[in-house]
Amino acid sequence: MTSTASSTEASQGQTADPQAPPPWQRRLRRFGYVPGRREASVAERLDPPWAGPADPGLWTAIGLPYRLSAFLVRSASWLGPLLITLVAGITRFWHLGSPKAVIFDETYYAKDAWALIHRGYEVSWGEQANKQILADPSTVDIPTQAAYVVHPPVGKYVIGIGEWLFGLTPFGWRFMTAVLGTASVWMLCRIGRRMFRSTFLGCFAGALLTIDGLHLVMSRTALLDLVLMFFVLAAFGCLLLDRDRARARLLAALPVDADGVVRADAAVAETAFLGWRPWRWAAGICLGLALGTKWNGLFVLAAFGVMTVLWDVGARKVAGARGGRAWLAMLVRDSPLAFLSLVPVALAVYLASWTAWIASPDNGKGGYLRDWAKTAGQGGHFTWLPDWLRSLWHYEHEVYKFHVGLTDGHRYQSNAWSWMVDGRPVSYFYESPPPGSDGCPSGTTGDCAREVLALGTPALWWAACAALVYVLWRWVFRRDWRAGAILGAVAIGWLPWLHYQERTIFYFYAVVFVPFLCLALTMLVGAVLGPAGATERRRTIGATAAGVLFLLIAWNFVYFWPLYTGTAIPYGSWHDRMWLNSWI
Repeated sequence: MTSTASSTEASQGQTADPQAPPPWQRRLRRFGYVPGRREASVAERLDPPWAGPADPGLWTAIGLPYRLSAFLVRSASWLGPLLITLVAGITRFWHLGSPKAVIFDETYYAKDAWALIHRGYEVSWGEQANKQILADPSTVDIPTQAAYVVHPPVGKYVIGIGEWLFGLTPFGWRFMTAVLGTASVWMLCRIGRRMFRSTFLGCFAGALLTIDGLHLVMSRTALLDLVLMFFVLAAFGCLLLDRDRARARLLAALPVDADGVVRADAAVAETAFLGWRPWRWAAGICLGLALGTKWNGLFVLAAFGVMTVLWDVGARKVAGARGGRAWLAMLVRDSPLAFLSLVPVALAVYLASWTAWIASPDNGKGGYLRDWAKTAGQGGHFTWLPDWLRSLWHYEHEVYKFHVGLTDGHRYQSNAWSWMVDGRPVSYFYESPPPGSDGCPSGTTGDCAREVLALGTPALWWAACAALVYVLWRWVFRRDWRAGAILGAVAIGWLPWLHYQERTIFYFYAVVFVPFLCLALTMLVGAVLGPAGATERRRTIGATAAGVLFLLIAWNFVYFWPLYTGTAIPYGSWHDRMWLNSWI
């Protein structure tokens, strides 16, 4: 019976077909909406099948033994991500100590990290500190006067690990960001594989991240934003694992009929306890570390908290929960533990990150404003609180005022509206070495240009803009949870900055959502490749288009490689790479 017929019979007082889509779905079909597959079982919807292993015939065709070919196919889900991660590691650690300079905001974080691991709090350095450090760090004494800093300590502790291992050198203070940048590629391969149920698409997402210029530059620079990106991506991965585990538990609780088919059951769906969910607690720890790196991790904490409980509502609906009862079940059975595992855990981790500051003396010889409660902060309504807590709260309030009032102009500041199109990248380092020095070829006419430019690979970012449109369509008209998750992650990393039109902000803040741009483009590529049941001709056309797109992005990455790594090139070659006037 067709939907039209069902509607007609219903209007005549007869029973409507319960399988007919509601009117709002029928109206949306004119815009491309297609409801979920009716033939999919409850089990398939709760636990979607993974793409089957590839045919080992491709490997045997090039001369590999069948057993080795079969092993490669079986191990692709691990070998593929590891191979891509190896490439990412090579590019991120290649000449990591070059340029041998304190570039851009490394002047703050490299020294703050060194002070934290030795003093427990940041200190005020002299004007000649950078030159002394680069000349001979062993001769540099760490000051004792506390300094006013405006970011929490976690990211600086991370940078300090590399300095503790390799010393106060460019390689040392960049080591851990290179490690986290490399590890994030592996994580994205696995996250993409789990989201799309395809090893190929997961590896494709990781490969895109490997060849993104902004991610590469941030992985080779001791700034906080790459550290923030790592913890945000780790939290997303933990919540994704939690989603699959919770749905598997719900699936196991559903009844099975005489034919062995899992059936939806309202009673089970509305009352099932989904467990203590350790991966969600792990996500809370990661979000606390993100918040302890930069305060915009607070937006991510709120957004991811909403996302995970919405996933629970969707799971209970698929399992058979009726109407608003799915929401009630989520509110009663899921949200209390979700809140406990995310918000208090994240705040506890954040507070713990200040332990060294809290333990420092409160007699004026400890961390900045550590003695505030004993001096300027006496009296008031909250004297019953511990002095360290009141001092920390006052310090945080001062930092908040700094952030919201930061309007000092900067040559490389940019409006967040321009980020998606690489409107205004940030130059971290620039010099003009003469021929025969600092890598400038001796036969070059005129000086060379040597720059480290925080610029996302243009072909990737511009293609990602189109991918976001597709993902938005996919979420609105196909109700695809993956599209919603990707959009939400991009939005929470980008949209809050649109609120600060007068504040001094920079393009490199966007590195936080670069992995999710790669997932969006991967989702578009998955659509280009065609569905599982597509014809061989359709698959060939899709694979060719996807391959051309990837090769174009890879070429673009190689073309801009000198600008990402500070490699000296003739000035004319450098100028040719300034595609937009705003890049100079």
